[in-house]
Amino acid sequence: MRDVQQSSSAHPRSNEFDVAILGSGMAGGLLGAVLARNGVRVLLLDAGTHPRFAVGESTIPYTSGMTRLLADRYQVPELMPLSSFKGIQKHVTRSCGQKQNFGFVYHREGEAQNPQEINQLVVPSAIRTETHLFRQDIDAYLFNVAVKYGAHARLATRISDVDIDPATGAVLRADSGEEFRAKYVVDGSGFRSPLAERFGLRETPTRAKTHTRAMFTHMIGVKRFDDAPAAKLHDKPNPWHNGTLHHVFDGGWLWVIPFDNHENAQNPLCSVGLTLDPRKYPKGELSAEQEFADFLKRFPEIAWQFEGAKAVRPWVSTGRLQYSANQVVGERYCLTSHAAGFIDALYSRGLTNTLEVVNALGWRLIAASRDGDWSQERFGYVDALQQGLFDFHDDIVYSSFVGFRNYELWNAVNRTWMLGTMLGNVMLEDAYYRFIKTGRDDVFLELEQTKYPGSPLPVSPGFNDMGRLVREQCQLVDEGKTEATAAAHRILEHIRNADFIAPSFRLGERDTRCFNMSPGKMARNAVWCRREAPPEIGPRMINASKGLVRMRLKGGE
Repeated sequence: MRDVQQSSSAHPRSNEFDVAILGSGMAGGLLGAVLARNGVRVLLLDAGTHPRFAVGESTIPYTSGMTRLLADRYQVPELMPLSSFKGIQKHVTRSCGQKQNFGFVYHREGEAQNPQEINQLVVPSAIRTETHLFRQDIDAYLFNVAVKYGAHARLATRISDVDIDPATGAVLRADSGEEFRAKYVVDGSGFRSPLAERFGLRETPTRAKTHTRAMFTHMIGVKRFDDAPAAKLHDKPNPWHNGTLHHVFDGGWLWVIPFDNHENAQNPLCSVGLTLDPRKYPKGELSAEQEFADFLKRFPEIAWQFEGAKAVRPWVSTGRLQYSANQVVGERYCLTSHAAGFIDALYSRGLTNTLEVVNALGWRLIAASRDGDWSQERFGYVDALQQGLFDFHDDIVYSSFVGFRNYELWNAVNRTWMLGTMLGNVMLEDAYYRFIKTGRDDVFLELEQTKYPGSPLPVSPGFNDMGRLVREQCQLVDEGKTEATAAAHRILEHIRNADFIAPSFRLGERDTRCFNMSPGKMARNAVWCRREAPPEIGPRMINASKGLVRMRLKGGE
């Protein structure tokens, strides 16, 4: 948004605003900062206060790339430090950890861990920007940026009722009896969304195929898994401790997200969470702490990492995590982030989805505040985008849980996640490179013209066909109609024959369990891009590479 206008929201007219945002977490803070910086009168409402505990602590390259994009597109320079680990350390907080890899260690209950059953995706050193976010510091920082630009904040204010008139806007009533008026309402409050409840938007039952519950906390004294007896024979490119570690097993997975995994660390805590399929691990009468201890008894090689570890805050235990909405955009309102729906923390897509929606929603709200067109049609793409993001994440997490039953299937499904993660980042970096070069917003509008909204690679029919194949094969396994090893073979064969990834990466080979984008692989990929890649892929990869080189030459943090 090149034509930034001075915000007038520092002195709103009484309790009347252009946009009211419910929830001042990451989604609310980001959107509030973007809007207020561009002259929108913003009200940030939240039942809680800052700082506060939050999960969603692990970034992926797409997250950092989208943060850079938002900083430049909407001219909010304070967002730029959040796009890299070094930037956060230097300008925001010293409480976060680094993330150099996504690590997966496969376990079988009652059996020794097979050192050949590991998977790892290393973030290339050229774009090693990822972070383990200590959310209470990050969320408070974003909230303060929004307030700095003029967003009017009301914390400890619970909204109990919302009335919306399509012609004029919304009236929001707090428990205290106070009323606020806004031309548009964005609900980023979470599962107990006032708008979802007010308009009956929740799907019952949810359409999600994934079925999980979770328990999580922050701990102190969690040991480096690299030092564990079970890890001595692990041949992986990068230490487990330098990234986000996932212990995976039939029926679930366990995350380990350290904040103290670098030389300048000042935060001794580690985020720990256990996610289970309740159909295999029913929720009983045990407390979360007791249930976690019981789980460790079943998997002693995982338990080694937690010998002597202690929780430093109360455990949180959930029921089923999945919920969805039959629509997220209506007259004068939009549900976003976790108000719209949720799948699972696996693959750290929650933050990415949040930033994707802020980018699509931000310019529409800014334009509406200027021209007065708040029609539902203007925001229709945001509905399609969020539903697409939900369904894509559901497909890959559901397929992964089916894969957890058999390492060969999991090993195959994991490649498809790797491809989506890498190629999604290519799409983003290409768009960002063209935007920086031209200053034209229409590079983002091009990406909205797709029949695959929410896909990491919406321009590639081949990639999206792969996702459908993986889901269908895993459904057949789930229904007992095919063997897991046969499904794994079909998935890997499909990848080997795919035209959207360089054959030199060998991601269709069973033994490519760990992937590190070395300089040699990057060079071979550049040749493939120019000579063999399909037209919707090759030029985008080249632009993405140019953009990343530009970032490095500028000394990007």
